Amino acid sequence: MPDRAGPQALTSALVVEDSALQRGHAADLCREFGITRVEEASNGQEALALLEVLSPHPDLLIVDLEMPTMDGAELLEHLARRGISIPIIIASSRGSALLNSVQDMGSAVGLHVVAALKKPLQIGTLREALGNINRVKQRLPKQTKKLPIEASVLRAAIDAGEIVVHYQPKVDIVTGNVRGLEALARWQHPTLGLVPPDEFIELAEKNDLIHELTMQVMNQALFQTAVWNMYGLDLSIAINVSPLLLNRSELLDEIASLQQTHEVPAENIVLEVTETSLVRELGVALSLLTRLRLRGFGVSLDDYGTGFSSMQQLARIPFTELKIDRSFVHGAHARESLQVILRSALELANELGLNTVAEGIEDIEDWRLLQGYGCTLGQGWLIAKPMSADEFVPWLKKYEAHKATLGRGGARA
Repeated sequence: MPDRAGPQALTSALVVEDSALQRGHAADLCREFGITRVEEASNGQEALALLEVLSPHPDLLIVDLEMPTMDGAELLEHLARRGISIPIIIASSRGSALLNSVQDMGSAVGLHVVAALKKPLQIGTLREALGNINRVKQRLPKQTKKLPIEASVLRAAIDAGEIVVHYQPKVDIVTGNVRGLEALARWQHPTLGLVPPDEFIELAEKNDLIHELTMQVMNQALFQTAVWNMYGLDLSIAINVSPLLLNRSELLDEIASLQQTHEVPAENIVLEVTETSLVRELGVALSLLTRLRLRGFGVSLDDYGTGFSSMQQLARIPFTELKIDRSFVHGAHARESLQVILRSALELANELGLNTVAEGIEDIEDWRLLQGYGCTLGQGWLIAKPMSADEFVPWLKKYEAHKATLGRGGARA
């Protein structure tokens, strides 16, 4: 009798496997989940030929890595080039490190890679993988073209006050209490709607608009933080600073002026800078960031682990916070290599007396792992997506019920 615990939307699958025995086993497991139409191919070339004639395409691909004629990794490359985005489960008897690398490769080229599973496939792990299909699809980067925005249009938008701030909560890993928020720029376009920052930040940087844009974001964020704290919320606010601003001698006084205007304590303001940005203007950045620290502002090393000089940066610059990139956080509970990197980074930060922030937390398993490793703060979709200022207080009221499951041991009780 079919196991109806799997996703109901899946009705067809293609199993790509050179071993007839393993192929038949995978096909039988698919039928256990109520997938009625199961096609089979013995290598990547056969799979591509089938996909040429199958209409519609199968709802699921199960792909072995080691096959003659065309192996699984090459098949993934062909699928990406042809724009075929079908949920994919990678299967292999090879070690987890290789499986994870192939999964990362598939995801990096825009494929819908659901899981990488050890062979022989087991019904339990396959059920879990199928249950992840919708969640993985939501995380895929949208393959959209950049909007044809001209610098003059962006300048007019900044002048018209169309740059708005959304906020993503940062919460205490141990208790789940909200400790602060990160301010994130959005463009409220009158006809296009809400435009994400990757559509306009680079344009602003290239056209000498990033200073005014940043100051607008900072002004809005500090004003809103002051309002929330007036009602007793006691929140910190993290604001991204473009690397192009780190050599601006007036920046310290500009930030301090806004801080004093809105009467937000300097220690409640965290300036986030990426480690790659510091390589360009290290001497100037050292002076600016040191002076910010002397004034009481927090300084966070953002995207830690994605640059090439992390240890030097930590030794030279008076950071108060280490923000670990989501690529080392998401899925760490299931990957030993990520656990080693994550644990090492957190131990290093703790030894240096730094607060730590893990971004990109989407699973309770990763949350529990971070609790065990002694991380300070976390942010990600498990907690909340970025939201407008008007949405924050209503979200906070609803979050109180969810918070109990996040405190240490809460979800296990």
